[in-house]
Amino acid sequence: MSEIEHSEEHIKKHVRVYISVFVALMALTVVTVAASYLQLNTFGTIALALFIASIKASLVICYFMHLISEKKLVLIVLLFTTIFFLGLIFLSLLAYFDPVVYKNVA
Repeated sequence: MSEIEHSEEHIKKHVRVYISVFVALMALTVVTVAASYLQLNTFGTIALALFIASIKASLVICYFMHLISEKKLVLIVLLFTTIFFLGLIFLSLLAYFDPVVYKNVA
């Protein structure tokens, strides 16, 4: 096994990274709250909120879950999971915007 570096400078570097990510998450939370006051249509509001949430999730995944330094196989599995999730969302949107309207036949 390789020697893990535990010097004081190394630890301070990681603490600075975690504090920076925390500050970014707090700033994005403020941006999310501010965006909720914008007069956008429903689709625009949801799209903006999901975009900001995606940025926040990527920060958490990369730094707090340590995926930024993971092996290539883990990242490939994560990519396929994301593509599958987006495919399911797309199928749900297709069903929602389906032009076929069912009438009550009772």
